Amino acid sequence: MRLAGDKNHANANDGSLGREGNGRQETAAGPARALEVSLMKAIRLHSHSGPESLVYEDAPTPRPGDGEVLVGVRAAAVTPTELGWVPTWTTRGGEPRPFPIIPGHEFSGDIRAVGAGVADFVVGDTVFGMNDWYGDGAQAEYCVARVVDLARTPHSIDFVHAAVTPISALTAWQGLIERARLARGERVLIHGAAGGVGVFAVQLARWCGASVICTASAQNLEFVRGLGADEVIDYRTERFEDLVRDADVVFDTVGGETLARSWGVLKAGGRLITIAASVERTPEKRVQDAFFIVEPNRDQLARIASLIDGGDLQTIVGGVFPLEQARRAYEHKPIHGKVALMVA
Repeated sequence: MRLAGDKNHANANDGSLGREGNGRQETAAGPARALEVSLMKAIRLHSHSGPESLVYEDAPTPRPGDGEVLVGVRAAAVTPTELGWVPTWTTRGGEPRPFPIIPGHEFSGDIRAVGAGVADFVVGDTVFGMNDWYGDGAQAEYCVARVVDLARTPHSIDFVHAAVTPISALTAWQGLIERARLARGERVLIHGAAGGVGVFAVQLARWCGASVICTASAQNLEFVRGLGADEVIDYRTERFEDLVRDADVVFDTVGGETLARSWGVLKAGGRLITIAASVERTPEKRVQDAFFIVEPNRDQLARIASLIDGGDLQTIVGGVFPLEQARRAYEHKPIHGKVALMVA
């Protein structure tokens, strides 16, 4: 982070930002001089468009508010479908969000400063988590996040592997464990099992003691079996509805025709969960009820970190690019897992 007009200036944040008011900063030592604008490198969008419009440029460094921390981002994950999600482009009230916009809402890093009322973390703590869907994301040198949306990073993995975990692992947890209430001995069909969310869904379903059936491409069949799947179907050569009957749960990450065909494999009273962005605005009631968007959850994230450190979950990275190559990262199609941007 550097002050505008002075690239050699030392970091303006000493880790205790205090409260701001009327353009001045109050610290334990008394009133400080007027706040100066500091800059960071970030990926930004200046129009409602796709990854071809991502720009690597200077942006104002954010400052944490009450209950927030400033994170020095070490790595941030790439979720290409995020550019099609409603919160990326609109406010909570449904109005267009002002440009420019920083994408990417999962990350890992270390805390550089804390806002008022923060007692759970201190400067230097390493964390991973998510930040506000409706605000600027983490594809930058710094981001802000609420402390309730963060957990300490697992000890057994690096920053890149930690960064690709929060959204995908929490999605799988909330879909299978919270919404579907998957139980030991039940049969679950997971679509897109080699994808960013799918790899966690397979492992969590196995951890729950379920019988796990998955769809994947031929090149990923053995990989998905290695995650714990009991049966894997090559979706290009076989129709899953010809092979699966009386499933207790279907967990869909694909949408479209795959979702439409999945209703027929459920047993009476079976549960279907989908995260496919294509159905977010569907008028069909049963699909509306099946769809959800992941929410930050500190307790669940801490549990996930524990499972990672305990060897029950492995994280899969599908590619790593430097921050300035975000366009390439968004266009990269990993064989399995999720892509990450290295920031520092």
